[in-house]
Amino acid sequence: MTLAQVQQPLVFIVSGPSGSGKSTLVLKMLEVAGTMFSISCTTRPPRPTESAGKWYDFVSEAEFERMAAHGEFLEYAQVFGKHWYGTPRRWLDEAQRKGLDLVLEIDVQGAEQVKKKLPNAVAIFILPPAREELERRLRTRDQDPEEAIQRRLNRAQQEMQRYMEYDFLVVNDDVERAGREVQAITVAARCLRSCLSERARKILESFGG
Repeated sequence: MTLAQVQQPLVFIVSGPSGSGKSTLVLKMLEVAGTMFSISCTTRPPRPTESAGKWYDFVSEAEFERMAAHGEFLEYAQVFGKHWYGTPRRWLDEAQRKGLDLVLEIDVQGAEQVKKKLPNAVAIFILPPAREELERRLRTRDQDPEEAIQRRLNRAQQEMQRYMEYDFLVVNDDVERAGREVQAITVAARCLRSCLSERARKILESFGG
């Protein structure tokens, strides 16, 4: 692979079971200079505490289908056989235009699709301290009926079996420590040879590399 072929910008994938604290740790990653967040599209209705354009853009199924048909998604998948979620490609284009690294919060289905298209993407899996703690967190949120909680726990069981597909594992038993770990991963990943920065590329080229 030549220097010119190295993928820019650096893409971070953050996955983990519902209730593992992904969103909180993503916010910690976004505190690192030079990062931006990829806002996902979904066909599910917003929850009472959600506003459009922060974590999700809420679209109709017809609009989602149109975007998928026109190849506007970097990845997309149907969750629980019900609602669709997808990552618009435009965020990757915007990150490249701004010279920023892109942070994606997506599930294991989406992560698999992204890694196939962007092999140099850095994948981070967030682990809850224990199954019992995950269930406690889901119940404490008090936003899902019992059926939905059990569905999420069953899905978490399946997702946890795919940890080997990720580059880093972070246990979120202490949010401050876990936050420091994802920030350290963000900084360290920029020094990976496979994630060569523009600055490093120019230096190497000046030496004929």
